[in-house]
Amino acid sequence: MGKRAALATYDKEFSFVSPVVKYLLFLFNLIFWMISLVLMSIGIYARMMKHAEAAMACLAVDPAILLLIVGVLMFFITFCGCVGSLRENICLLQTFCIFLTIIFLLQLAAGVLGFVFSDKARNKVSEIINNAIVHYRDDIDLQNLIDFGQKEFSCCGGVTYTDWSQNMYFNCTTDNRSRERCSVPFSCCLLSKDEAVINTMCGQGMQGLPFLQAGAFIHTNGCIDKLVNWIHSNLFMLGGIALGLAIPQLVGILLSQILINQIKDQIELQNYNLQHRTDPWQ
Repeated sequence: MGKRAALATYDKEFSFVSPVVKYLLFLFNLIFWMISLVLMSIGIYARMMKHAEAAMACLAVDPAILLLIVGVLMFFITFCGCVGSLRENICLLQTFCIFLTIIFLLQLAAGVLGFVFSDKARNKVSEIINNAIVHYRDDIDLQNLIDFGQKEFSCCGGVTYTDWSQNMYFNCTTDNRSRERCSVPFSCCLLSKDEAVINTMCGQGMQGLPFLQAGAFIHTNGCIDKLVNWIHSNLFMLGGIALGLAIPQLVGILLSQILINQIKDQIELQNYNLQHRTDPWQ
């Protein structure tokens, strides 16, 4: 007996589509859909709070723009998953599955390429950090991010503390009339735990001092080396984070494929019943 004949033996109320799979996929997408709304809201709010000129000056490294891009992408993908699972729409489910698969493969490729071409990845990170240093005073979010990184990793600049000369306010050239000339941000300073009030001018004139002499007041090592060392020391934790990001994507791909196959089987059953239903007048 063929597949269609076997399908005919099922009760008319039978459905191949499992409610468990259907609503589990819907709940899965609903959670990430709400997360995407939060990300977009934060991104939009952050953009509205900034000056347009400053925002456009550092568009490539603006955290608000990154939040908006991630939020919009998540919103579109999870919307396809939510509606596709509820309406049992194969087209939307396939769109959801394809986009999720592409993102997963891109993440996998980025990880492999970053490991294989570590030197080029390092140069790219250096370029991003140097660009961020240039726009340090132009964007408050970027400024807070850099200050957090320099405090967290006890570092200053990209390769060394003199990298801050790339910023127009901290530049050491004689024609720079800024009060911060030849200085570094306070986040570079060696802060004592006993200090009740932070001296935000502690980096004043530090770029003009020799390496060893400046080391008595500020962190002189760059953040790139510190970041690389931190990555090497926390490979297991980073691997766990990567796995934590990959598992939801794989679950989404698996559930969508199962639901698509169930919907196709249900359509085949309905078509078979339409073609072979008995005439009630006979």
